[in-house]
Amino acid sequence: MMMKGEMWSNLGSTMAAIMFMYAMFRQYFPIQLQDYIFRYSKKLSNFMYPYVHVTFDEFTGERMKKSEAFAAIRSYLSDKSSAYAKRLKADVVKDSQSLVLSMDYDEEITDEFNGVKVWWAANRTAPRTQQFSFYPVSDEKRFYILKFHKRDREFITRTYLIHVLNQGKVIAAENRQRKLYSNSAGQGWSGFRSTRWTHVVFEHPATFDTLAMDAKKKQEIKKDLIKFSKGKEYYTKIGKAWKRGYLLYGPPGTGKSTMIAAMANFLNYDVYDLELTTVKNNVELRRLLIEASNKSIIVIEDIDCSLDLTGQREKKNKKDDNEEAMDPISRKAKEEEKKDSEVTLSGLLNFIDGLWSACGGERIIVFTTNHVEKLDPALIRRGRMDKHIEMSYCRFEAFKVLAKNYLDIDTHPLFGEIGRLLDETDVTPADVAENLMSKSDDEEEDETYCLKNLIEALKAAKEEARKKAEEEARLKAEKEEKEKEQSVKEDVKQDAISAREVKENGVIH
Repeated sequence: MMMKGEMWSNLGSTMAAIMFMYAMFRQYFPIQLQDYIFRYSKKLSNFMYPYVHVTFDEFTGERMKKSEAFAAIRSYLSDKSSAYAKRLKADVVKDSQSLVLSMDYDEEITDEFNGVKVWWAANRTAPRTQQFSFYPVSDEKRFYILKFHKRDREFITRTYLIHVLNQGKVIAAENRQRKLYSNSAGQGWSGFRSTRWTHVVFEHPATFDTLAMDAKKKQEIKKDLIKFSKGKEYYTKIGKAWKRGYLLYGPPGTGKSTMIAAMANFLNYDVYDLELTTVKNNVELRRLLIEASNKSIIVIEDIDCSLDLTGQREKKNKKDDNEEAMDPISRKAKEEEKKDSEVTLSGLLNFIDGLWSACGGERIIVFTTNHVEKLDPALIRRGRMDKHIEMSYCRFEAFKVLAKNYLDIDTHPLFGEIGRLLDETDVTPADVAENLMSKSDDEEEDETYCLKNLIEALKAAKEEARKKAEEEARLKAEKEEKEKEQSVKEDVKQDAISAREVKENGVIH
């Protein structure tokens, strides 16, 4: 018992002596000599210590930007942390649709990849002094530390870290909350950085399964989208920017917007709804493109109505004959009108497939229009709008999808009559869906009731189309008759003039 007491007494004396010597060293030794001794002591310890440490800070560039590597590592370690860490933190990370679990500070977990074992630790350093910060959170610095044996240095730096970053980005993309972006005339703010896009959560429920379209056509579009999303190496090989253009055209109510939502849900992409009328000029249009993220669909709906882009090249050099004669007030008003949007056809073409279109990748550009014939051919040629998809009137295959969606039926005795009427009548999927939707919870409004309503609506539409065609034929006949009468009158008038000239001059022309 006495020997153990003497041992603790000697240990205490030794520790006190070491602390005293260290205090004397810090106080009386020159700073330069201290640095010299510390530097070589560290080299000696590193020579004997077999492990390498890599630090990944949360912020880069003097904390002006969050590190993408830190975010990817956090996503990568999330599953491993929830499985192996003893102390966890739960947080809702920005743009994530689920709760993210990560290891708590001063916690360490082990990871193994291709037989190589590494250790990850989460740490933080608190600020030494209180200081002003633009950030609403505390000024602590958070970071991850990766530890591995020095014999594995080449494998870690060339293979493992690339694997971690790629897997982290994939996990983050799968868990992120998708958004619907819109541009506005003014600038918005994201964090502490101005942006030209504002967003809401994208929650549109449309899928290809619920899209009223022929099954073969849907399958063709899905195959094209899958090939594009996996085509990074292919696009690099052929020397093209990783993007693809889709032109959706057809009458109103045929499901063009629903198709875009189905594409976004199928690929798990964000959607950027670009309103051209609020874009001031080509420079701003280019900036909007640069700020759009990868894995996104950029949509310009009703492009034939957005701006007067048709035939701009011919109109470019024409001047208003009366512009010179305008009073100052009228001239000023016209100048202000021109300032609303100065986006040109050339600027839009460069936006689609110019040099700036290669800034970023995995983007789909979609144009929609009700009148494809009004668009400039240069705007929709292959290479710019790679795939043209006609959204046509509702036919029997599309009707069966709607019947399954709204009435949850695959077949019915009235399907035969409905199919015949759909082949004879041009109605949109929106009109068909409206008649299939129950107006109340009344049990009498079953599938038969809704289908009979649809049949009556189709018969009425068919009759209306017949009357319209007859009216158009009547108007056409009347127009031709008037033109014929006018032509006869012109001939009679010309004969009278010729007869008078002969009488006056005695010459027949």
